[in-house]
Amino acid sequence: MKDNKYFHPETLKRISRLDLRARHVVDGFLSGMHKSRHFGNSVEFRQHRQYAAGDDLRSVDWKIWAKQDKLYVKQYEVDTNMRVTLLVDVSQSMRFGDGAMNKYEYACTAAASLAYLAIKQQDAIGCITFDKEAKSVLPSKMKQSHLAAISEVMFRSNPSELGLRSGVSVEVNGGKVELSELLANIKGSQPDIGDAMREVAETIRANSLVIILSDLLMQRDGFFKGLRYLRSRNHDVMVLHIMDDVEIDFTLGGPTRFEGLEIPVQIRCDPRMLREGYIAAVKEYLDELQQGCSKLMCDYSLFRTSVPLDAAIAAYLSRRNTLVRSLTAVRR
Repeated sequence: MKDNKYFHPETLKRISRLDLRARHVVDGFLSGMHKSRHFGNSVEFRQHRQYAAGDDLRSVDWKIWAKQDKLYVKQYEVDTNMRVTLLVDVSQSMRFGDGAMNKYEYACTAAASLAYLAIKQQDAIGCITFDKEAKSVLPSKMKQSHLAAISEVMFRSNPSELGLRSGVSVEVNGGKVELSELLANIKGSQPDIGDAMREVAETIRANSLVIILSDLLMQRDGFFKGLRYLRSRNHDVMVLHIMDDVEIDFTLGGPTRFEGLEIPVQIRCDPRMLREGYIAAVKEYLDELQQGCSKLMCDYSLFRTSVPLDAAIAAYLSRRNTLVRSLTAVRR
């Protein structure tokens, strides 16, 4: 393995402490996701249904028959090992970062940590890197040695410098800035990953857990179309939205040169002139993502790269565990 920084010993130590500190959260989350859509013989009772010719008489609930003179059979949930697929964004915008880790490094470390927890729970874990299309595809396996393969895939897929320094320059020195004109061509230049997600949906086995780690700087129509593909194959989808504090809070001040990571554009301006409009646009963007994911029944969560990863994962799994328990209670 060329690089194992996503499984740095100190990171794994913190994740191990997470497992000890919040074991009921992690175990509850993972085991809760193990519930099969199939019925069979298991410890946990699910429901009754009316007896049909050919049903095994051993499954008849004779207590109900004695009370109601009707035959019902008992159905139980079958616990199965879960298959998890990590979808890691390797587009150029993931290179951005102002802290200890850029967005790609943070996403990879989060992916590695979740893979570590899944394999400890004896779940099969796979990894697919993507931008406008699926890149490296690593099938799901339960072996401990598979963690090294996942780290290798993420290392080899690391977004590279594209030499965008010679792009078009736009000078903004003063006065009112019309953002709609300034950014007129950027939306069309954002990657459309709808086809990539459709390819992924058809590649992995149905009824899996799919975890997307991305900054989601992409065409939202294509992204939501991709989520629909995944949901149509009964995949449970978790969207972990990775963003840097600077992208969210826009705390820059003084003359600044912005360089495009996805398109060859440079903008020189005073960020303080843009901050109000930028903050409003980011809020609208985040609301659109959250609401879109909610409508498609996909679990969305925003991760700031400034938040220590063990704390971020613990908080997320705790919230997720609460959600799973509440949904289970409603179904019963």
